[in-house]
Amino acid sequence: MNRNTAVRQTLLDMTDGTTVRDDGLRLIVVGASAGGVAALTSLVRDLPGDLAAAVLVVLHVGAESILPDLLDRAGPLPARRAERGQSIEPGRVYVAPPGSHLLVHDRHLLLRRGPRENLARPAIDPMFRSAACSFGSRVIGVVLTGSLNDGTAGLRAIKRCGGLAVVQDPAEAPFRDMPASALAHVDVDHCLGVGAMAGLLARLVLEPPGPEVPIPGDIRLEAAIAAEEHVDMSSENELGVPAPFTCPECQGPLWEIADARMLRYRCHTGHAFTAEVMLDAQAEETDRILWTLLRSHQQRAELARRLAEKERAGRPGLAERFRDRAKEYESDAETVKRLLLQGDGAPREERPEAEERRAP
Repeated sequence: MNRNTAVRQTLLDMTDGTTVRDDGLRLIVVGASAGGVAALTSLVRDLPGDLAAAVLVVLHVGAESILPDLLDRAGPLPARRAERGQSIEPGRVYVAPPGSHLLVHDRHLLLRRGPRENLARPAIDPMFRSAACSFGSRVIGVVLTGSLNDGTAGLRAIKRCGGLAVVQDPAEAPFRDMPASALAHVDVDHCLGVGAMAGLLARLVLEPPGPEVPIPGDIRLEAAIAAEEHVDMSSENELGVPAPFTCPECQGPLWEIADARMLRYRCHTGHAFTAEVMLDAQAEETDRILWTLLRSHQQRAELARRLAEKERAGRPGLAERFRDRAKEYESDAETVKRLLLQGDGAPREERPEAEERRAP
């Protein structure tokens, strides 16, 4: 059995509910989104060079490709782009590469082009869950600035597996949605500014971790889905109940997952969304439909005008009918335009996370 086969088999066994093996290594997993480059740079700059833990980072807007270099220059810890199968070592920073989920198995890193979560890949929740499965109470999850609420479900998973939850104070976050959501749905251990976070983390990793607890089966199952191990309908039946909605990514059926007070959804191919991200994705789809409809009415009006001009001399009656149709299409186009103007303001392309979400 080669190494990849062995890893795959172990991931398929992630639902056995056992506790994790404690080899003493501590893990800090950090998730950020909009506004996250400055926050991550500040955090890494203040971490000590002899940090008794490894640091894993997911940023899912804009700067993932240059982030390792930025963080490497910012502080004393070497920061590198994560590589498939890489051994996790203390005192190092591993950054998720663009287009792949960064996952953890035992003391190794996995990179998977699994289904996107919350319209992102890499996403924060899969990394947090997989870290909780392998490191249990030795994990510290950190949620920084960002829009919407990726990271909340993963932070809950860390807490359920005995780990610690640290959240940036929303009052200082450039984009407060992610830390505010974590505070609303997770029993957070520490909420503070980024400037004080490095010192806290350095102290926490020197303290004894909490007792190991059995890893819940649903957390192991969702971690395995991100690793492309469980992607059939029977898996989703173990997590929730069928929902009357379709997946914004693949248009397949969705299952509704009640995660405490948080409502989440998964499709049978593995795409996952919080209810808030679902609303956002549905609004984006409505926008696309309306812009397509506007273009169609405008083009029909222009074509009718050209036909009217063509028939003006030879068949004036037909030309008049084409002019009337052009006016109808123009009126329809104006109606669609009013609907677009009644939307939520900025076009999708102007929002902080628009570029990342257009990625395949």
